[in-house]
Amino acid sequence: MKSNVIVLGGGMTGLGAGLSGLPVFEATENPGGICSSYYVAPDGGERCSSAPEDGECYRFEIGGGHWIFGGDPVVHRLMRSVAKLRTYSRKSSVWFPQKGVFVPYPIQNHLRCLGPEISSRSLREILEAASGMKNIRTMKDWLQSSFGETLCNLFFFPFHDLYTAGLYERIAPQDAYKSPVNLDHVIQGTLRSSPAVGYNTTFIYPEEGLNVLAQRLAEACNIHYGKRAIKIDAAEKEVSFSDGTTVRYDALLTTLPLNRTIELAGLKVDAIPDPSPSVLVLNVGAVKGPACPEDHWVYIPATKAGFHRVGFYSNVDASFLPKSVRSSQGRISIYVERAYPEGKRPGRAEVDEYSQNVIKELQEWDWIREVDVVDPTWIDVAYTWSWAGSQWRQKALAALEAHDIYAVGRYARWVFQGIADSIRDGLMTGAAMRACQGAAYESNSTLVACGALRTGAEREKTD
Repeated sequence: MKSNVIVLGGGMTGLGAGLSGLPVFEATENPGGICSSYYVAPDGGERCSSAPEDGECYRFEIGGGHWIFGGDPVVHRLMRSVAKLRTYSRKSSVWFPQKGVFVPYPIQNHLRCLGPEISSRSLREILEAASGMKNIRTMKDWLQSSFGETLCNLFFFPFHDLYTAGLYERIAPQDAYKSPVNLDHVIQGTLRSSPAVGYNTTFIYPEEGLNVLAQRLAEACNIHYGKRAIKIDAAEKEVSFSDGTTVRYDALLTTLPLNRTIELAGLKVDAIPDPSPSVLVLNVGAVKGPACPEDHWVYIPATKAGFHRVGFYSNVDASFLPKSVRSSQGRISIYVERAYPEGKRPGRAEVDEYSQNVIKELQEWDWIREVDVVDPTWIDVAYTWSWAGSQWRQKALAALEAHDIYAVGRYARWVFQGIADSIRDGLMTGAAMRACQGAAYESNSTLVACGALRTGAEREKTD
C-alpha cells in the first residue's frame, strides 16, 4: 500500500523535493524561505512580494545576498527552464576603515596591497605555518596554522569574532575552501595580481529576482501555505500546525533547521546542541556616495556598529534599483550583516538604534548619502557551526531517522551549501521518497514493483 510522505518547509530545498509531487507545507504565504526577494518603494511603506508595474522600487532579499554558486549542470538547466539567469564574476574586498584601505579578496593572495613590511612578514609566517606541525581542533587553531600571526591579528581573528558571534575560539574548523591557502598564489600575490580563487569566483542570479525563481518552481509543486509546524508527534507520526490543523505521515522530509526539528519532535539527543548564531540583515536603499566601492560584497574586521559584511545588490545588477534611476548610477541597494549569539535577539529599540548607527557609519565612509529605505530582517538560524569534537549532528540525524524523519538541505543537515546544491538535495531526496512511496503496492497479496516503468494509467490508479 502506498505510504504517505510529506515535506516541511517551502524554501529552495523543499521546492526541489516538491517537484517530485510530494506535498509541501510552508509556514509563510510565499515560497523560497530566506532565499527570496521582496520589494519596497523609495518612500518606504510595506514589503511587497512582487514588483509594481512601474518598477519604481528597491529589490532586496530576506536573507541578504544569496548568489547561486556551484551546483550540477542539470540543476542549472532546471533553473534556466523556469527563469532567465545571468552569470557574474565575483568582485570582493576586505576593507580596513582605520587605514582607509581596500585589499582584494582573498587577502592572503594580495599581500602586496598591505605594504612591504606586513607583506614580507605575512609571507614568511604563512610559509613557516605550511611546514610546521599542526594540532588543529578549533577554527582559531586552523586560522593560526594557515595564515600566521600577522594576518590573523590584522584580519582573520577580528573578522571571525564578528562573523561567528564570538564562537571562533570554540567551534570546529569549517568550509576551508572559502579561504583556500595555495602557496603559489600567496607568493605570486606579493609581487603582482593573483588569480581569483574560492568557491564563488563566478555565480549566477535570476534576472527577475529569487522570488520569481521560487514562485515558478512552486507552481509545479503541491504546496500548502500558512502551515507553520508547532509540533511533530514522532510516535504517532503526526504534524500539528499553528492554524489548528494536523497531518499524518509515514515518512517526513524536513528542511527546517536541525535543532528546531529536534525541539518540535521532542526528541532527546545525548550531546550538547551545536551553536546556531542569528543574523540581523539590514537592507538599505540610498543615494550612492562618492567613495562607494564597486565590489559585490566587502568583508570588514572592525566596525563601530558591529557588522562584519556589506553587500551591494545593485553592483551585481542594476535591476535591484528603482527603474527610473538604474541608468544614472546615482542610487545603491545594499545589505549589511551582523551576527548575534543564539537566543540574543535585540528588541525594537535596539534594532532602531543599531540601524541608525549603521547608516551613520556608512555615511562617514562616504559609501552612501541620503537614505530612501531602511528595512531590517531577523534570521533566527543563520549559521550552522559545530563545537570542536561534537557528535551532536550525527546523533540528532540518527534520532530523527529512527522515527522516519529525514533531514534534507543546508539547515536541516547542518552543513554549508548554496542554493543550487540545496535544490539538488531536494530533488534527489524527493525522487527517492517518491520511488519508495510507489515502489510496491499490494495486488492479490503479492507485492509488485511499480517504479519508473509504470504507465500513466497506472500512476493515476496509485497516486
